[in-house]
Amino acid sequence: MARARKTGTAAGKTAPPGNNDQWLKYYRSMLLIRRFEERAGQLYGMGLIGGFCHLYIGQEAIAVGMEAVKRDGDEIITGYRDHGHMLAAGMDPKEVMAELTGRSGGSSKGKGGSMHMFSVPDGFYGGHGIVGAQVSLGTGLGFANKYRGNKNVSYTYFGDGAANQGQVYEVFNMAELWKLPVVYVIENNQYAMGTSVERSSSETELYKRGISFNIPGEQVDGMDVDAVRAAGERAANHARNNGPYILEMKTYRYRGHSMSDPAKYRTKEEVDDVRKTRDPIDHLKAKLEAAGIPEETLKELDAEARQIVLDAAEYARTSPEPDPSELYTDVYLEAAAR
Repeated sequence: MARARKTGTAAGKTAPPGNNDQWLKYYRSMLLIRRFEERAGQLYGMGLIGGFCHLYIGQEAIAVGMEAVKRDGDEIITGYRDHGHMLAAGMDPKEVMAELTGRSGGSSKGKGGSMHMFSVPDGFYGGHGIVGAQVSLGTGLGFANKYRGNKNVSYTYFGDGAANQGQVYEVFNMAELWKLPVVYVIENNQYAMGTSVERSSSETELYKRGISFNIPGEQVDGMDVDAVRAAGERAANHARNNGPYILEMKTYRYRGHSMSDPAKYRTKEEVDDVRKTRDPIDHLKAKLEAAGIPEETLKELDAEARQIVLDAAEYARTSPEPDPSELYTDVYLEAAAR
């Protein structure tokens, strides 16, 4: 019988403490994501980023905490709220920003944009625009790992809205049937596109969704990077040896679903309260200060992140647009005959 449980601070427990070096690394990465996304929002408002743009502000602890448990050869795949995952995976901020602005210096040569860029060398198998589609693809990555016997894990991310898609349950069944090494990470930011999870889901505790397939799961405080890391380690160990595992990360996005969303389905007071009491970066900053890290060190890390983002924005602004001939490249993969 599958186990489904609550863990981390979301369940009233405290995650195992990190050490100062780990915490500083997490803090630096989370700050980079926050400052990058703030700048991306500004560039969108200036008309330098077109199409859709979904910001990760508020959810930084998930991408950073899970990256901390990823091994060489493991894969990440997610939906369209993907910039934070790219940066946590180690993608160059300059190439990510250039991709957002559709420039040739982007990681996908300006052809992927915000929702569809990739970096296989960094183990990042893309953001995907079709809701829930990446769950099937991520399960396929797990199948390939099982077939090859390489002990690699596919970390497959999706949101609370995608959790109600039918294909999710089809692949849950296959993943457990074949004991595929997949960690399904549900980033439950509580509103999907604009409908609260209470109004859209008959079972609101999404970590229980695998019970009927005998997939164990747990609910985690996605605003606490230590809780995320600890749960990620348990899930990855289970996936490498016993098959799929579900992590429901309880989190919150501060901005609208996309840049065009005024987010009128929730109050300003609600957002402000989360920012004040549960912000993942402030939470980690308090731990660092309590551990004796000087405030000046933390300010220097913030200044460093801001400069990296400024440099990335300038690179994106000055990088040339793709040559029209690029429309005809990377359409098909030519496979050698066996």
